[in-house]
Amino acid sequence: MTIICRHIAVFLLLSLSISSAAETTLIHAGQLLAIPGESPTSRQTIVVENNQIREIVDGFADATDFDGNVSVIDLSDHFVLPGLMDMHVHLQFELGPQNERDALKMSDQLKQMRSIHYAMETLLAGFTTVRDVGSSPQEMYAMRDAIEKGWIDGPRIIAAGGVGITGGHADISGVNPGLMELFTSPNVCDGPYDCRRAARNVIKYGADWIKITSTGGVMTDRDTGTDQQMEMDELKEIVLAAARMGRKVASHAHGEEGIIAALEAGVASIEHGSYTGPRAIKLFKETGAYLVPTLLAGKTVVAMAVESDFMSDTVEKKAIRVGNDIADSFEKAHKAGVNIAYGTDSGISRHGTNAEEAVLMVENGMSEMDVLITATVNAADLLDMSDTLGTIEAGKSADIIAVGTSPLENIDALLDVDFVMKSGKVYKN
Repeated sequence: MTIICRHIAVFLLLSLSISSAAETTLIHAGQLLAIPGESPTSRQTIVVENNQIREIVDGFADATDFDGNVSVIDLSDHFVLPGLMDMHVHLQFELGPQNERDALKMSDQLKQMRSIHYAMETLLAGFTTVRDVGSSPQEMYAMRDAIEKGWIDGPRIIAAGGVGITGGHADISGVNPGLMELFTSPNVCDGPYDCRRAARNVIKYGADWIKITSTGGVMTDRDTGTDQQMEMDELKEIVLAAARMGRKVASHAHGEEGIIAALEAGVASIEHGSYTGPRAIKLFKETGAYLVPTLLAGKTVVAMAVESDFMSDTVEKKAIRVGNDIADSFEKAHKAGVNIAYGTDSGISRHGTNAEEAVLMVENGMSEMDVLITATVNAADLLDMSDTLGTIEAGKSADIIAVGTSPLENIDALLDVDFVMKSGKVYKN
């Protein structure tokens, strides 16, 4: 063997040994809620190797007990829990008086830069996984993939592509006819077969989920109400087309008839559910579908309608009515035992304030532990990702956050997150 070949062989062996050496992080947790729904434990060590949880051991383990490169994160005076998950965000905008101007003047590239900023605000607030249910699709898919590849930082994104009907909540509104024609999505459909095409088209271009709008919406600048708008044959075709390709469907729905129709069609989640009544509750429980309540959105639009003047009269009236009614439906659904997953509608509310939803949930009758379950265990179940997310257990992704005091005693603790780790990487400490 020549000298050059020997040097190359030594270099390759060294590279292999370096790359295979475990990067181990020990997290000393003063209190640990490893599995929301179970009691927290004290003085635990979470052993993280690369991006996964290897094990949890009693006491504060010493770094010398482990091989390889070992670092210690001291959270011995903190309450540690799984990374939170928000099932209803819009990372590309925030509601405000400049939205129409931005739509005309901001480039797609600049909007994407702003989206990355909003994504980081969300991650630093302790939300390590989000489901984006309404953004410009290719930009959102690109950001999702770039985060997954480690090219940029942000929460894990599950991205939903939208399918709506002509004149419905997912269609363009409030601008002149020329702009409506320009901005109309190819995934706006009419009739069952056209909606089947739209659902397939959304999946073709990269959607993880499909988001539909079975009822009218608050922010639609048309006086078409918030009751059912999509027909049952359209709903069924979308859900079937999605299921054939391994996708779930989430439905925006305010009025009860639209909630019922979407549940009968087989959607996995109802977003908002503002007028969830006894018939809808019965169907929720029969199907096992989740309600994603977005109480923070209701509070936000009421405040904006009262305190500002940028909303049209049509939007303002709907905002005040629906925003004031949504909490009552949430309370009834929770008491009846409906499955609930955490969601804020951030984008309507400010990004990074996602934990305010937890405060509202407690104010409207949910226990602190149940709130944490909605934002971890339930959210992971809704996403079919319980094998990797939602709890702090061996083999799962190292998505871990910490707060200064127990949120089981005061949910406001979630408003001030001190530590954020996602997939084993520390973003806030």
